[in-house]
Amino acid sequence: MKPENKQFTANVGDQTITFETGLLAKQAGGAVTVRLGKTMVFAAATMSPEPREGIDFFPLSVDYEERMYAGGRIPGSFFRREGRPSEDAILTARLTDRPLRPLFPKDMHNDVQVIMYALSADGENPLDVLAINAASAAVTISDIPWHGPVGAVRVGLIDGEFVVNPTFAEIEMSDLDLRLAGTRDAILMVECGAKEVPEEQMGAALQYGHQAIQPLIDAQLQMAAEVGKAKREYPSFKTDETLIATVKAHCADKIHAILDAEHTKAEMNAALKTIQRETIETLANGTESAPSESAVKEAFDAVHKAVVRERILERGLRPDGRHTREVRPIWCMVDYSPIAHGSGLFTRGETQILTLATLGTPRDAQEIDTLSPIEKKRYMHHYNFPPFSTGEVRPLRGSSRREIGHGALAERALVPVIPSETEFPYTLRLVSEALSSNGSTSMGSVCGSTLALMDAGVPIKAPVSGVAMGLISDGTKYAILTDIQGLEDHLGDMDFKVAGTEKGITALQMDIKIAGLTAEIMAEALTQAKEGRAHILGKMLEVLEKPRADLKPHAPRIITIQIPVEKIGAVIGPGGKVIRSIQEETGATIDIQDDGTVFIATNDGEAARKAREMVSSLVETVVLGRIYTGKVVRVADFGAFVEILPGQDGMVHISQLDSFRVEKVEDVARLGDELTVMVTGIDDNGKVRLSRQAVLEGWTLEEAMEKDRGGGSRGGGDRGGGNRGGGGGRRDGGGDRRGGGGFQRNQDRTPRR
Repeated sequence: MKPENKQFTANVGDQTITFETGLLAKQAGGAVTVRLGKTMVFAAATMSPEPREGIDFFPLSVDYEERMYAGGRIPGSFFRREGRPSEDAILTARLTDRPLRPLFPKDMHNDVQVIMYALSADGENPLDVLAINAASAAVTISDIPWHGPVGAVRVGLIDGEFVVNPTFAEIEMSDLDLRLAGTRDAILMVECGAKEVPEEQMGAALQYGHQAIQPLIDAQLQMAAEVGKAKREYPSFKTDETLIATVKAHCADKIHAILDAEHTKAEMNAALKTIQRETIETLANGTESAPSESAVKEAFDAVHKAVVRERILERGLRPDGRHTREVRPIWCMVDYSPIAHGSGLFTRGETQILTLATLGTPRDAQEIDTLSPIEKKRYMHHYNFPPFSTGEVRPLRGSSRREIGHGALAERALVPVIPSETEFPYTLRLVSEALSSNGSTSMGSVCGSTLALMDAGVPIKAPVSGVAMGLISDGTKYAILTDIQGLEDHLGDMDFKVAGTEKGITALQMDIKIAGLTAEIMAEALTQAKEGRAHILGKMLEVLEKPRADLKPHAPRIITIQIPVEKIGAVIGPGGKVIRSIQEETGATIDIQDDGTVFIATNDGEAARKAREMVSSLVETVVLGRIYTGKVVRVADFGAFVEILPGQDGMVHISQLDSFRVEKVEDVARLGDELTVMVTGIDDNGKVRLSRQAVLEGWTLEEAMEKDRGGGSRGGGDRGGGNRGGGGGRRDGGGDRRGGGGFQRNQDRTPRR
């Protein structure tokens, strides 16, 4: 018997978003399909029956898996099935995780798993915000304890007007790509790229987006009321308040003393470890009534967190002694690597990032094989976070989700200032190496990347700086912190990253651990971040004020020419034979776009010039009256055929081979000889008529055409070598003034390209 499919709708702007449940995945804790247009995302949420043993955290996993069938495509891998998730899929999973996680009970240790699939992708409506709504709805109607639902929308800015859930095409035209998720009362997650949008306009976009999610929340609440399951009971792992009070009495003063002293991150961690170990030895003493070591450790962590937060809220004292708006000491340098095309070293406090830039040709662009309509990327930013950056030891297992997310954020921050391909026809790859980490390595990557780009000579539109903002709140009072370090991120309520130019914001990302933020607090954080960004940018510009005027000597030079689209085949040749031969002969790298744009890249200027000439000659068309020097490719009784352009020859009648009567063609022109000739005729079929006599005699086109029609001059001429030298043939002699003049006219009037 077919199960009943329940549908619930939400009107968001001029769109209708449909939630469906009851038809699919009946054994999951909750399963929902969300539809917009012909795009569909499925989500299932399930909780384990028992808590996981031996952990002190809530184990949530959120995965989004692209299925290429959703776009009517077969995967391009050797196995023809989906393999490891793409960066887009990983970023969508992270985007979904962030607003879900803060709303789960902190004392729950049961595993919760959310899995999402794209079932249909119409290439018009993006999948990511639909995935957030699908996941929220699946958890909402499930038996999993949760304080949701959340709604999510994308906000664009087109011609000064906000647009909710713009299509892919509209996103291309938009000055803003803001993804926002929140509850009824507050914003939980922000992910944004922007084209230097001012803080005031960004604040208005946040308020607009929060208002737009309300119908989505209404629809999910209706689902919960009609088809939702009763929430399951779970074992609570909440730390005992009495034990916390005991631990506080034992060690709070010692923690205060450590925070009052000057220290590095390593020194403070070592001192705290000593106090923690002594507290555990004292309280978890093995007696029958004594708490366990793990319980004392959790209580110590709670006391440490409470002390740090209290000092900030009550006394304005941060762990390293800074005030709330103060940025850590900064120093920078450029040109650190002698071989990289550009490098920037950015150090802020104990956070250090080295970014290296590489310039490549258009063929180095990344090909994208996902459900997104975007097929290529010419600007890539990668971020690496090795274990030594935090003084740790762990195996290297490839790029983590966090590394991919940080790289994408830095990339998003710099995309608005990257010059267009027309202005700067290079593929760009930046790699940010986190060499030392004590908070805000992603924003350090933005700063290091700006320096690397300017050092490479990339004409960016404006330098970009970034800062991470934090928040400490007790529900009544709050403090916004500029340039948070690792401890403030770990013990605080928010990690709000802001990047931008002097003119405006280019990227935002917010991770939050509490139930949400009001738009007013976020607007205040943006204003404070602007002040911090300006300070950081000033320090960067002290090292390098603007992009270098030229590329590094060892960076590739790219010249661009445009050829007719119908001539692309002539340049490529059968099976790529022609273009390969040009590259082998010159050493240049040549890329041809579908619109006829040809990119020639090489470090050798002479090789670039030669390659350009060879390409131009392949697409050049024969011009009436122009003088060419070419090779004899065929000889007949009535004349010689001369190749004047690659693949293009014309016929010199025997009467036009010389200034005197020629009895036999081979007397003047043999196979392989070079002759300088004038084009005297092109018929309707494209057949070309040439005259060598016109060059020797110095005729105008009109004279040549008239002589050609009259049979030419067939007698009286000197048969000496000097006369024949004007033809430029390999068999000719020294060349007199007239013959030499003919060859010189070819050079002046028709330069070889």
